[in-house]
Parts: sequence; C-alpha cells; structure tokens
Amino acid sequence: MDPRQNPYAPGAGTKPPELAGRSQIIERAAISLDRIRQGRAARSMILHGLRGVGKTVLLTEIKMGAMERGIIPVNIEAPEDRSLPSILIPALRSALLRLSRKEAVKAKLSAALRALGSFAKVFKVKYSDVEFAVEMADEAGVADSGDLEGDLADLLIAVGEAAKEADTAVVIFIDELQYIPEEQLAALISALHRTSQSQLPVTLMAAGLPQLIGQMGRAKSYAERLFEFVPVDKLDYSAARDALCKPAEREGVSFTPKAVAEIINQTQGYPYFLQEWGKHVWDIAETSPIDEQISKAATDSALAELDQSFFRVRLDRLTPLEKQYLRAMAELGPGPHRSGDIAEKMQKPVSSVAPVRNQLIAKGMIFSPSHGDTAFTVPLFDGYMRRTLPF
Repeated sequence: MDPRQNPYAPGAGTKPPELAGRSQIIERAAISLDRIRQGRAARSMILHGLRGVGKTVLLTEIKMGAMERGIIPVNIEAPEDRSLPSILIPALRSALLRLSRKEAVKAKLSAALRALGSFAKVFKVKYSDVEFAVEMADEAGVADSGDLEGDLADLLIAVGEAAKEADTAVVIFIDELQYIPEEQLAALISALHRTSQSQLPVTLMAAGLPQLIGQMGRAKSYAERLFEFVPVDKLDYSAARDALCKPAEREGVSFTPKAVAEIINQTQGYPYFLQEWGKHVWDIAETSPIDEQISKAATDSALAELDQSFFRVRLDRLTPLEKQYLRAMAELGPGPHRSGDIAEKMQKPVSSVAPVRNQLIAKGMIFSPSHGDTAFTVPLFDGYMRRTLPF
C-alpha cells in the first residue's frame, strides 16, 4: 500500500484515526464537567491504566470537549523530579489570562492573579525548581504562609471564585499524575476538597498508572470519596476490530477475518499496539484484502520497531540491578508475580530486592495490583526482556 496514505497513527498521546470503545468514559467526563460548571456536585475523575491503553488520548479528548463548551483548562504533564508548584504556577497563570478574556470577569480575577503571585513568591523560595519569567502582583496574607496544603487551597478557592464570576469552570488536567510526590499530592487533594465544599467550579481530570489509586489513598484517606477512579483497559474484540479495520476501510482496504484475529491476538487489544501493527501491515501489504500471512509478517517488523523505541527508551533509564529484577519477572511470564518468586528467581532474599522493587514502582515500570504481587505497567514488556537480555 502507498505509505503516504497510511491511516494509522502510533505515537505518544496521538489520537488514533478511530477512537473505538471509549465513548462511555468521554460522556461520563462531559457530564461531570457540565455539573461542575452549573454549581452542582460532581467528583473529579482519575483515569488509570497501563501504558498504551490511551489515557493521554482520552484526557486530551475530554479537554477538547470542555474547551468547546467554554470551560478553562489548566494543562499539565507531570514530569519526574519536579515539584507541583513548579508545574502548576505557569499553567495556572495561562489559564487565568485566558479567563480574563471573558467579559463577565471583574474583581475576582484580579484577586486570583494576586493569590497566584503570592503563592509563586513564597514557593519559589521553598522549591528550587519554581521559576517564572514575569513579575506578578501579590497580596499579603493570601496563599503565602509557606504551608503548601493551606496555600494551595486558598489559591484554588480564589481561582474558583473568579471562574464562578465568569459563569464558567476551571479544570486542572494532569497527565502522569503518579509522578507528583505524595506529600504534594495530599495538598492538591485537600485543596480540591476545599473547593468542592465551597461548591466552586474547580475540578481535576487526571490520568496515571495503576499505582495512582494507592498513592492517593495514602495521601488522603478520603480520596476514594472525592474522586471517581475510572479504569482504562485494553479494548474488547469488537472495539479492537473497529480500531484496526475502520481506518483502512475509509481508504478502501479490508482485512480477512483471520488477519484481524492474528493482529488482535498479538496486540492483546491494546490501542497503541493496534496502531503499530496497523502501520506495519499497511506498509507491507501490496493488495487488499490484507490476509493472515501479511499480518504475521507485520508482527516481526512491529516488534523490531517497538524494541528499538517504545520498549528500549524505558529500559535505558534503569540501573543494572533494576534490569535484573525485570528480567527475573519476565522469566516468570507476563504476571502478576509474587515478590518472593521474583526474589527466588534472582537468588536473593526478598528484603534485599525490596528497595529495587520500590525504585521500579517510582519509575513507573511496575505496580502492585494486590499486596505482595508485582506486574509490569508496560504490556508485552516481558517478551521484550526475554528477546533482548540473557538470563
């Protein structure tokens, strides 16, 4: 097939040509945001799942729908080793400036901007990674105590009052939320709780890895009542077939049923992998319909590309001992696995490898689906480890 016409879109957070199987989640988020804007009760939403299930795509889709309805987004991707104030201050400033374009905004916006100035000033001292290139007016006694939990609550209340005055809502969108340090995550949860109690139109829409549920529960015990935790999983067979076949059909190309079954079996229905296999199948195939033989040939090229990019960039971040831990996990299969079984496979005491396990959880490579169990956050990673590292 002509590669210029290839309809598939593998990439980090890239919207697929067919966003299959996600309409219910998008509608649930839209209902929550509309209720928040109307001053009605609605919980913040947390999307959680493995890598490659499309959490970032969903978060972006929810954000675009919110913006179309006049809701103001605060856009954040949480990197590792950054403080919450350092990423929140510039994003919140941009959102408030966007809010200033609304005709109804009056004194409350100025108060919110001054609260942000106070917050930025005090936390620039407390957190070395806080930077801002412009001078912001501040207000003594507002969001400037140096206590993150109290100051963030004061700031979000001021933002919520400005949004209410403008008859809109401010929504904080955070991707990779699991990278926010737990103490700072507790402050964010507490601040959102305060705005909810005050019935102000400020809420959170976030996405992260499965360990996020435990992190938020440890940060604040009432998190499970404040947030709606929405699992994002691989697609069922019907949705996976739509994600694979509909983009090709729009280009006049079809798949045989056996070809579809082969690709879904190899990808296990994970949206990112479906796009990767679709891309390679398209480039290999010469005629339509695409058959099972072409699908099997695409597996080799798709895995080779994943090994050099998607998988490798994650492996390159790890220490030798962390790689050894993951290789032992891979030897046991896809998982989840008991921590004791992994330690036994490494021929080490459980206590000696526990710090390595904790480091891998912090780096987002593994998670604990239940007490004592360990699983990969990256689907198909066990196969990659077996292909590339001797045991």
